[in-house]
Amino acid sequence: MDKKRFHFYYGIVLTLVGIGVFYRIPQVMPQVETIEFFRQKIGVVKASFYILGGLLVMFGVIRMYKNFK
Repeated sequence: MDKKRFHFYYGIVLTLVGIGVFYRIPQVMPQVETIEFFRQKIGVVKASFYILGGLLVMFGVIRMYKNFK
């Protein structure tokens, strides 16, 4: 597999993982809220997960876009 094709598929994987993070956040947050340390900081934890998912999707799309450029 050549390098260009590998970068394209890597971009697809990054994008799908980012979408998976968005899908899992509502399912995992009730479990995180049961941890005493995170109970007061649940907004920061949610924001962190959403930022992580957004960055994964963004960098995956950028990698796929650069492949066609």
